[in-house]
Amino acid sequence: MLSAPSPMDHHLFFDRALLPNGWAQGVRLTIRAGRIAAVESGAAPAPGDDRHGCALPGLPNLHSHAFQRGMAGLAEQRGPSDDSFWTWREVMYRFLDRMTPDDVRAVAALAYMEMLEGGFTRVGEFHYLHHDRGGAPYADPAETSRAIVAAAEESGIGLTLLPVLYSWSGFGAQPPGERQSRFLHDIDGYARLIAACDTAVEALPDAVVGVAPHSLRAVSPEQLAALAPLAANRPVHIHIAEQVKEVEDCIAWCGRRPVAWLLDHATVDHRWCLVHATHMTAEETRALAASGAVAGLCPITEANLGDGLFPAPAFLAAGGRFGIGSDSNVLIDAAEELRLLEYGQRLLLRGRNIWARGEGQSTGMALYTGALAGGAAALGAPGGLAPGAPADIVSLDLSHPSLAAQADAQLLDAFVFAAGRGAIDGVWRFGEQVVSGGRHRDRDAIVARYTAALRNLTA
Repeated sequence: MLSAPSPMDHHLFFDRALLPNGWAQGVRLTIRAGRIAAVESGAAPAPGDDRHGCALPGLPNLHSHAFQRGMAGLAEQRGPSDDSFWTWREVMYRFLDRMTPDDVRAVAALAYMEMLEGGFTRVGEFHYLHHDRGGAPYADPAETSRAIVAAAEESGIGLTLLPVLYSWSGFGAQPPGERQSRFLHDIDGYARLIAACDTAVEALPDAVVGVAPHSLRAVSPEQLAALAPLAANRPVHIHIAEQVKEVEDCIAWCGRRPVAWLLDHATVDHRWCLVHATHMTAEETRALAASGAVAGLCPITEANLGDGLFPAPAFLAAGGRFGIGSDSNVLIDAAEELRLLEYGQRLLLRGRNIWARGEGQSTGMALYTGALAGGAAALGAPGGLAPGAPADIVSLDLSHPSLAAQADAQLLDAFVFAAGRGAIDGVWRFGEQVVSGGRHRDRDAIVARYTAALRNLTA
């Protein structure tokens, strides 16, 4: 867990660092009460400075279902018919049916530890497991949300908690199934949950609570409209258009595609994050970009579930914003998310350097800085190595073979496409170093608790 920030300044010196206006040499950061108080470039190290080679701003992970980390490897055996997202979902329902709040905390702590080791410093936890086994409400509506908060505190990661409103099983307010009973709220119950979550996160230094209508399948139009007062000045996240069947079912319900319907019926703006948005027409793509909302892209999970590929070139050309998330947490690796984001487009379009928008532009830089800006906006927290921002910093080991002798212009390309998380040396979260030598400071204890919980869950 993060200790209370010291009122005294401390200083980090980096031979080079990625600042908001680009690479700089000789960068000295003054850290005060968990935030960056000053940034000097072209500086020399002072006695007592903590010295490192290369600093990147920590990346936001804008979409996580932490409990699904315990499922990794459990849904990779072929079933009796063609496997899909919908058969994977049945495995997920069976897995979560046994989880207690203590299990949620143990699994989430491992996921958050791995996020920090992999270059993520803040997570958007899209949390929909609210009730006890069988669907009975806990006395505290935020019982499992408090488990998420405890896991964030234990690991040290920044948290944007996104409690999920889930009421129905399909478009047109179809009755929920028994396996969805642990998720369910009406609007009044959801309002009580949000209030309880606001209280629960007070223990964390810079936590944010947003609202998250699960999807147009799970929330009715009336509920979506009723969320507006709760959503004021909060991030708003929603799953949308992830699967072809979802699009077909939406058309059957209302005659419109999901993204088009949402943009017509909700005030979608810069506060919103549309997660996946995989299956859009050209018109929907342009409209989503024009709305100012962030597209929440989760390429590892989208590949694992067979979702499809996001229409990136048209979205980027229209000025769209994006961020990345680890979603099902089958593999947690910020660089791999970025790499697969680009590689998916290369396979689809049979080209290269798709994310770079101009001649001579670094693809790695476009991916990293775009995901940083979009993720920070989606999670309601500032990002970047700038005064006033949380001191969320990732240092790279410049002696890593794939980074050796790389100039600034190629450094992020080498990190994203070659070195990956193996080059991450240190991670600071809210000014405190939580990863050294690539290893989280509480790794052994977190792994031990996770292992014990998983043995019980899979027995």
